[in-house]
Amino acid sequence: MPRKPLFRCVSLIGIGLIGSSMARAMRRDPSIAGRIVAAARTDKTCATVLRLGIADAATTDVVAAVKDADMVFICTPVGACAEVARAIGPALAPGTIVSDVGSVKQSVIRDIARHLPEGVAFVPGHPIAGTEHSGPEAGFAELFQGRWTILTPLPGSDRGPVDKVAEFWRRCGSQVEVMDPAHHDMILAITSHLPHLISYTIVGTATDLGDDLKAEVFKFAAGGFRDFTRIAASDPVMWRDVFLNNRQAVLEMLQRFLEDLSQLQRWIRRGEGDKLEALFTRTRAIRRGVIEAKQA
Repeated sequence: MPRKPLFRCVSLIGIGLIGSSMARAMRRDPSIAGRIVAAARTDKTCATVLRLGIADAATTDVVAAVKDADMVFICTPVGACAEVARAIGPALAPGTIVSDVGSVKQSVIRDIARHLPEGVAFVPGHPIAGTEHSGPEAGFAELFQGRWTILTPLPGSDRGPVDKVAEFWRRCGSQVEVMDPAHHDMILAITSHLPHLISYTIVGTATDLGDDLKAEVFKFAAGGFRDFTRIAASDPVMWRDVFLNNRQAVLEMLQRFLEDLSQLQRWIRRGEGDKLEALFTRTRAIRRGVIEAKQA
């Protein structure tokens, strides 16, 4: 006999890479949701969602999208979270759970929590998974398999809704960790946000070269540069919002990086190969650790 779904109706506000992958994961495992409703900005995207069959209904009206939902995920860029929460707040029924998928947690908590009515539980979350692609056609059900999802519940949160959101992500294939929001933002600043900032900068530098040199750079791009271009191809609106909403942690990590870069510059200038080799030996072990943690 099939299990009763974890949620009666899940509403996805935003149906890009993450939202559409969540929808596909729910389609793969019917025990997660009895019904899926997607909200998108345009009729064209809604039509794509229905053509792909990843939701039972799609609408450009976020209020209509949450009307019958007992679980709402805000899957927009973090800069749009306040506007979405303000719009849907009055339409949320008591007992509804609201979560998000944003890469920044402190600002998202500030922007969403104040617009939610009494009786609605808020469980902020962040699935650490993605690609450089965007849009509903970019998603795939396996995106979260073996990856981490971090939950950052508010102090005093009821355990029940937190456990249900954690179970949602486990059924999507994720491992789940609970973390303080400020700690999350600092960790992600070095593991995700700073690498994206560096990638955008390096690729931007290449595009500012003279036409002849730039053509050669693209033609003979080595693996390292190709990796940077993949990261730098990520959604520009999403990453604009991430940097602006996690600016304190990003700036702190950027300052540390610049100090280390200056040290590296001095070693190269002075020909201190032993120090370069020692650094490269130490950092090489990091890759092994990532592989052993099955996050490669």
